[in-house]
Amino acid sequence: MTTRALEKSIARKYTAMKWELTERGRRVWVATEARALGYGGIRLIHRATGIDTKTIMAGLYEISHPREKAPEGRIRRCGGGRKKLVAHDPALARDLEGVVEPDERGDPESSLRWTTKSIVKIADALQSMAHSISPMSVLRLLTSGGYSLQANRKTREGANHAGRDGQFHYINKSIKTQQKKNQPCISVDTKKKENVGNYKNSGQEWHKRGEPIEVNMHDFPNKKLGKVIPYGVYDLLENKGWVNVGITSDTAQFAVESIRRWWRHMGRARYPKAGELLITADSGGSNSARSRLWKMELQKLANELQMKIRVRHFPPGTSKWNKIEHRLFSMISKNWRGTPLDSLATIINLIGTTKTQTGLVVKAMLDDTVYEKGIKVSDEELASVNLTRDAFHGEWNYMVAPRHG
Repeated sequence: MTTRALEKSIARKYTAMKWELTERGRRVWVATEARALGYGGIRLIHRATGIDTKTIMAGLYEISHPREKAPEGRIRRCGGGRKKLVAHDPALARDLEGVVEPDERGDPESSLRWTTKSIVKIADALQSMAHSISPMSVLRLLTSGGYSLQANRKTREGANHAGRDGQFHYINKSIKTQQKKNQPCISVDTKKKENVGNYKNSGQEWHKRGEPIEVNMHDFPNKKLGKVIPYGVYDLLENKGWVNVGITSDTAQFAVESIRRWWRHMGRARYPKAGELLITADSGGSNSARSRLWKMELQKLANELQMKIRVRHFPPGTSKWNKIEHRLFSMISKNWRGTPLDSLATIINLIGTTKTQTGLVVKAMLDDTVYEKGIKVSDEELASVNLTRDAFHGEWNYMVAPRHG
C-alpha cells in the first residue's frame, strides 16, 4: 500500500471514530497507530488526522509509562491541560475588576465609565492594557468571578426621614382602630396619566399568530382626545376600588371630588353609620401634605358629610408602600395590558371590569369637570379650616372636623 493510500485509510478510520473517543482516547489511539507504523509514523499520522505532532508524542509517552496515567475518573493527569489566563497573566483579574467596576476602584478616567459594558468593549479595554484576551474569555472570567447581566433596580428612596418607621407604625395603628370601629378607611392616589388614542400599550394579549393589533407608529399626544387622569380610592377594609377618570388637571379639588364621588356611589351604602373617615395618602401630588387647597377642600367635604376626616400621609419617598399602588392600580394595569386605550369609553370599561380572585371589585366614572390650576389659598382662608394636628408628626397626621351651621 502506498503512503498516500495509507494516509487516506487512517484518515477514514479516524473520522469514523473520533467522536466516540475522549481527548485522551484520541491521543492514545493516534500514538498506537504511529508506533505500529514505525519510522515516519508520527508525521504520517499528523498528515492523516491533523493532530499536532507534540500531541502524538505525548500519547507515545503515556503508553510507554502506564503508571503515570490520569487517576480513575479523570481524562488528564492532575495539573494537566491548558493553564488559565490568570495563571499566565496575574494582573488580568485586577484590571478586569477595574474596568467593570470603575466606581469601586476609584478610577474616574476608566475607558468604560460612560459606555455600555459589553464583553467586546471590556475585551478592547483590556487589550489596550496589554492583555491578550478575547470577548469569550472575558465572558468566562466574568461568570466565574460572580458577575451577571443585571438591570437597574428601584430600591433607593433618598434620605430616610427620622420619623419614617414611626409613621408607618402610626398609620398601621390608625387603620386597625378604624377597622375595629367599622369606620371607613381608604387609600387614595393618582395613577399615571395615559394618552387617549390608538397607541401601543405595554403587555401582550392572545391573538391569531401573525395578527397583532396595529397601533400608531409614534406616541405623539392627540390634542383632540387628550389624556386621562385616573384618581383612585381603595377601601382598605372591603377590597373595593373607585376610580374617578378626569380629563383636565390633577388638582386638590379633583382629588377631593374623587373621594366625594366614592362616598356617594360606594362608601355611603357600606358605612351607613359612619362618623369619621380615615384617608391614607402620599405626601405629594394633588393630595400633598403641604397643600392648602387640599385642606380647604377637605373642610368642604367634612361639612357636607358632617363627618370627621382624619388624614395620614406617608413620608416623602415612600409612595410605593401606599396600599392602592399594588392592590388596585397594579391590577388595572394587568387588566388593560396590551390593549390600546383608544377612547374614554374603552378606558372606563377596562377599569370597571378589573377583578381578582381575592374579590376585588372596581367601579369607574368619567369626570369631565374643568379643574382650574394654580388656585391660591390665603392665610385667612387656611385659618378657617377646623384642623387639629396630631401630637405625633402633625405635618403628616391631622383631622379636619366639620363646622356646624
